Amino acid sequence: MREARVDLPFLVCLAVLVALLTAVAAAGPALLDRLAGRALASRLAQEQRAEPGIRFGAQFEPAPRQGSDAWASDLAEDLLPVTDLIVSAAPEALDGGLVHDSTRVALPTLATATAAGKVGLGLLYASDAPGRASYAEGRPPDPDGERVEIALSTRTRDALRLRLGQRLPLRPGALRNVEATAVVVGFFMADGGNSERAEREEKAERGEGAEGERADASGSDPGSDLASATGRAPGSGMGDASPGDRLWREQPALARPSRHPPRSASGLAWEARALVAPRTVTALQAQAGATLTVTWGMRLDLDTGTAARFADDRGQRELQRLLTAYPDDARSVFCGDIADFGGMYCEIGLHPASTLRDGTHLPDVVTDFGRQWRQGRVVISFALASLLVVGLLAAAVTALLAVRRSLDAHRLQRARGASATGLALARAAQIAPAALLGLLAGIAAARSLPGPSPAYRQGLPVAVLVWLLLPALTWHALRERAVRAGPEPAPYAAGRRVVAEAAVLVLAAAGVFALRSRGTAGEAGPDPLLAAVPALLGLATVAVLVRVYPLPVRVLARWSARRRGVVALVALSRAAKEAPARALALLVLVVTLAGAVFGGLVAGTLADGRRAAAAWQVGADASYLGAGRASDIAERLGQVRGVEDTVGVRQLRVDPTSASSGNRYGVASLDGVDGARLRAAAPGSAAARALDDAGLTGPRTGEDIRVLATGARTGDLFTFASHGRELRLRVVGVLPEDVRHDPALGPVCGTTPARERMLLTDNRDLAAIEASDFEGTALLLYGPHLDVGALRSLVPRASGDTALGELRIRSEEQADAAADGMIDVLRGAHTTCTALAVLLALLALVLELLLSAPARGRTTAYLRTLGLGGRATSGLYLLQLLPMVLAAVTGGIALGLTLPALLGPALDLREFTGGPAAPTPHPDLLLTAALGAGLGVLVLAAVGVETWIGRRRGLGAVLRLGRNGD
Repeated sequence: MREARVDLPFLVCLAVLVALLTAVAAAGPALLDRLAGRALASRLAQEQRAEPGIRFGAQFEPAPRQGSDAWASDLAEDLLPVTDLIVSAAPEALDGGLVHDSTRVALPTLATATAAGKVGLGLLYASDAPGRASYAEGRPPDPDGERVEIALSTRTRDALRLRLGQRLPLRPGALRNVEATAVVVGFFMADGGNSERAEREEKAERGEGAEGERADASGSDPGSDLASATGRAPGSGMGDASPGDRLWREQPALARPSRHPPRSASGLAWEARALVAPRTVTALQAQAGATLTVTWGMRLDLDTGTAARFADDRGQRELQRLLTAYPDDARSVFCGDIADFGGMYCEIGLHPASTLRDGTHLPDVVTDFGRQWRQGRVVISFALASLLVVGLLAAAVTALLAVRRSLDAHRLQRARGASATGLALARAAQIAPAALLGLLAGIAAARSLPGPSPAYRQGLPVAVLVWLLLPALTWHALRERAVRAGPEPAPYAAGRRVVAEAAVLVLAAAGVFALRSRGTAGEAGPDPLLAAVPALLGLATVAVLVRVYPLPVRVLARWSARRRGVVALVALSRAAKEAPARALALLVLVVTLAGAVFGGLVAGTLADGRRAAAAWQVGADASYLGAGRASDIAERLGQVRGVEDTVGVRQLRVDPTSASSGNRYGVASLDGVDGARLRAAAPGSAAARALDDAGLTGPRTGEDIRVLATGARTGDLFTFASHGRELRLRVVGVLPEDVRHDPALGPVCGTTPARERMLLTDNRDLAAIEASDFEGTALLLYGPHLDVGALRSLVPRASGDTALGELRIRSEEQADAAADGMIDVLRGAHTTCTALAVLLALLALVLELLLSAPARGRTTAYLRTLGLGGRATSGLYLLQLLPMVLAAVTGGIALGLTLPALLGPALDLREFTGGPAAPTPHPDLLLTAALGAGLGVLVLAAVGVETWIGRRRGLGAVLRLGRNGD
């Protein structure tokens, strides 16, 4: 009974360790699958915020049998069967994850006039338009009405000075042959109270007063009506919680109108959008005799479990196959296998229609996710492997402490004839119930997690290994050689140590080399090689530390021998002598610290790298790609409120030859920027600084195009042909390397093929080149307070019109980067594993201190007989532990910081960030300092507790006459 009470703490500790390690090992593959599913589902949702993942479109003509009754056709009823066919064609393997998002028909703009001036008014039917609850005034257009009813946003109402019931004459614009009168029947809230506040600010800037504003017809605040209708305060920012949020985001012109510049070629003052009923669409179509396009949006909305099935390499290929085959299946059920030759061979109700056309970017999203998840799996697998290693080391320390406590009794039994094998088997039988209980608890914990069943074949070996540690160590301590020969002779022990250390270093180097050469395994679950690398690198680091850190400690011990006092001499001498015995504690601390620092380094690098990549992709506070194709839109963007400076950037592909030798320079990118404007808008720009230093921002002299070049010398002349003319390039300087990474060039360099050679000049030198020759053009917009809504009303984030160009806004790009679910998954998984590893490391360190406490107690007992006081005893404990702690902190931090470089191609963080170069490492200094400080506090606490115990313990409890070593 007494022996059972003595072993009870050990058995409890063993059961807990077996349960934890079994759960981690068994749930590891399922955990990786579930995390991958969460990351994939989050990525799909994020990529479909701007527009549905799959779009179908079909052109349709007026119904031929519509006759004189233009309002007889109900377009909504005609579209419903087609929508059902498209939905029914969705693959069953997606478990209903492909859902219908919207059906929309847009009419080209019509001309009208309001008190604010001439307006280009576009009309839109949207099946996902919000209901009456989202209206601040009036109601939605009547789907059964037989007149043109329109509904506009409150911002459009205020900007165009409209009122409820007002009649607007509709005249031909982009839609020809239309003469009608529209009745304003409602005003909806498109962005909560933010619209009212922003409009008041805009009016204040224009100097308008209250006459431009009007109250709700009921006398209540529109914002409060919306709050009561939707259950949230206006502008609370709850994503898609409000009806119509997706519609406003995808069709920002519905939310607010855009102003045309004065004296624009169109003759318009404003451009706006309004919602109409489906009968209005067919009535105006019949009047104009126009062919319209209906668009169906399908959204891939996978739950975590379904997404997990498609997250590994094989699942990604299957998902891409399904997404590629689905449009063909939808086309087939809609109109049979009719090729799209532009004819109207199909039907939508009574309307002749074309076959379905489709567009999707989801296969590319899955491809990008696959590349990034391979790197993410490295980070998570490394964290799981580090946790398992620390747990096994904690179990080893626990077993060593149990062996130490029962060693005297076992030696007595050996003296009475018991065998080492028999005693080891007896210990295995004694702890088997605790190990079995831990195994069952671990499996139960793994089974409780949602997702696939646990990997028992991985959890069982871990449990068996932890269970067999104590019998193996017991046998090792009681084997014949240990009992009869005593301690091994120093030469043999030193030789074995050298061989063991060399083997560890070779294995660690081989593991790193194999991982860098082979990469990570593509299948789900932990990679065995990746799981072994943390332990091997930790062992290699400890082998080096145990050899290195005693050297300065011995130097300090010799220095302290020349001074008065014995505490420093004894403590440092014992710390240097006992360094090999501290290898296990060092290994625990090094692996834990390295894993934590590595995780903080990855998280910090990804956060900063994503921000830098967003700045590179945008180039400024905002940028408009394709400015050369849509100069009118670029002009209007430059006049939006908040835009203070604009800079043009252009890129041309050239293949020049030397004017003197005729040798090819090589295919290069010739980039032109408005140097003076860029220097004023972004003083830190490397490109602007290089142009200014070379004198290219000053007046142009001669006909040559002056350039800064890579791979050429100052004074070189090159020529290239353009439309039958020979243009000459004159190199005036070498292009600085940092210019290639200047964010101002990102919008054009990031969207064109990467080239080894680059030329930079001022845009004024490129006046002889036709605008259509440039392969990339962008307008950079600078301003600390850009009106994002006004910018988006001109260029929506999701635009099917490639001629319209692309508008990138840095705040949006950075918000998307910060909201990336994969980064959250990596951070959460690594934080959880690190927290558990730290707890296990603390347990192992406490047990290690208990294991070595008797030796320290005997040392202090000797010194106490010589008059050593309590304060000196505390100093002795602290100095004896301090070298090991400092070595562990140094080795762990160094290993954690070098792990990305050691892993090499197995961990390419650029897959997460993008940008022109690999992200600069950014360690988490706060986490590193916190871990070091926490370890220091633990050591101080251990010293305090051991000092207190030593004061209460008599010398007779430590010193025994006739004992070996006393």
